[in-house]
Amino acid sequence: MTQTAIIDWARGDLFGLDFPAHPEALQSGGPEFLTRAFRASGALGADNRVTAITGLDEWMLGGTGVKALLSVAYERDEPGLTYDLFVKFSRNFRDKVRDSGSYHMPSEVRLANLSRKAGFPVVVPHCYFADIQQDTLTGILITERIAYDQGAIEPHYPKCMDHLLPDPSPHYRALITNLARLSGEHKSGRLGDIVERDFPFDADRLIARRPPFDLPLLAKRINRLAEFILQYPHLFPAHIADRGFLDAFCAAAPLAAEHQTQILRLLLARPEMIALCHMNANIDNAWFWREPDGALRSGLIDWGSVGQMSVAQSIWGCLGAAEPETHDRHLEGLLDLFIAEYAQAGGPMLDRGELAQHVEMHVMLSALHMTTAPPAILREVPDPAEAADRYDPVFTANETARVQLKVTIALLNMWSRRDLGRHLRADAVWRR
Repeated sequence: MTQTAIIDWARGDLFGLDFPAHPEALQSGGPEFLTRAFRASGALGADNRVTAITGLDEWMLGGTGVKALLSVAYERDEPGLTYDLFVKFSRNFRDKVRDSGSYHMPSEVRLANLSRKAGFPVVVPHCYFADIQQDTLTGILITERIAYDQGAIEPHYPKCMDHLLPDPSPHYRALITNLARLSGEHKSGRLGDIVERDFPFDADRLIARRPPFDLPLLAKRINRLAEFILQYPHLFPAHIADRGFLDAFCAAAPLAAEHQTQILRLLLARPEMIALCHMNANIDNAWFWREPDGALRSGLIDWGSVGQMSVAQSIWGCLGAAEPETHDRHLEGLLDLFIAEYAQAGGPMLDRGELAQHVEMHVMLSALHMTTAPPAILREVPDPAEAADRYDPVFTANETARVQLKVTIALLNMWSRRDLGRHLRADAVWRR
């Protein structure tokens, strides 16, 4: 890991305040900075102030920019004020690879400020301050800290660990409901012109962000993935570790790469299916609680790269790390739920068959990008033969290997169970 040039403070484009770019600068800014920031955002009244930082602990779990757990004291208690906060910086000056992900932060900052408006359709952590310096992609986000495993709030669920849940399906129903309500409210117009201003939709730009595949290199990666599966079949469901399926996948996948631009244009061409979306609502990017009547509800965190996109991308961004059994048993019902909630929130009524097709086409392209999984797995688990199966403790302990393995399984399960190769046949409707 290599460092990049350190910025201590940056001037925000939204509030015009200088804000800290890392935890040490936040500590040096002290309660004076926090008071200015919280007053500017409206989170703190002009007659109140932060009197002390009572705790500040860097938290390096996952992600790109540095994170910290912040605790503060106020001069006067007020209803709704939170003492335990979460801080997310866009930058990671100690790690150039992680720092390169700072481009995710600008839209997350804009969403955090939008969420402060009354009537925002989904529950998110209450925003105390969020700003960005676009030129350097230096940003900060300060929100309430979610009290996982306290009171009615369930424990945090790690990504690709759904097998530990007695029944994941209610959790995915809660997540899909939130995604549909957010997108439907946008389509209804109730979020106002701010969405078009702060989250503009540009299909050409989105397509340009997906450069053409290097087809010979992709072919090598596809074949290497198939060889990896056949070498370690105990890590995969039997219908995926099947030579016939893998041969068919290896033959069809390059065709998807050749048609990438046409597929992307198909996914971005229907205005009724383009909306403001959370793009990564995996189960780990949420928190869950039970209402007094027993109903399961959820809130959403980690809004990096939020924007207008295909709702199919948002749906798969939620389900893409689930166990294959979730897709096999519940995908159709979850699509029906999205359609119903989307329309109830003010969006157009979608056709279930067309929505399913768009999800499948998105999955098809996503599978091409996961052909890089074997090297990523082997870096953390050098000898997969020693693992009992994909649920072995070695994958619990190594998040990257676990996620690469489980997401690959999810994609190939969809390819197999739903015969995604049919979209690549010459007689496919979209190719005519």
